[in-house]
Amino acid sequence: QVQLVESGGGLVQSGGSLRLSCAASGSIFGINRWGWYRQAPGKQRELVANITSGGITNYAASVKGRFSISRDNAKKMSFLQMNSLKPEDTAVYYCDAGIRDGLDYRFLDYWGQGTLVTVSS
Repeated sequence: QVQLVESGGGLVQSGGSLRLSCAASGSIFGINRWGWYRQAPGKQRELVANITSGGITNYAASVKGRFSISRDNAKKMSFLQMNSLKPEDTAVYYCDAGIRDGLDYRFLDYWGQGTLVTVSS
């Protein structure tokens, strides 16, 4: 069974940095894309950044220039480097990946359980 586990969340002061990690485990035959989303209290989940198998990245306008997404294919991991954090970045951050698990030829969507990032002013 495929699992995604995020880590690296916590409390940080405004202007600080955090690096989130997401590790995939289980029966994995391929990962074609990674994504990071966030959900603030009372708001809908939104895309923060994603990266394709070819390394093409895409960022939400609100984080462009401050956040950086990367992937380590050998380790089956994705990372979100967050710099110049602002109080409005406070949210639960979720990792998402398109994974082929061997039971299906398609790349299916898997989600982690989320990690809380709190930015104090």
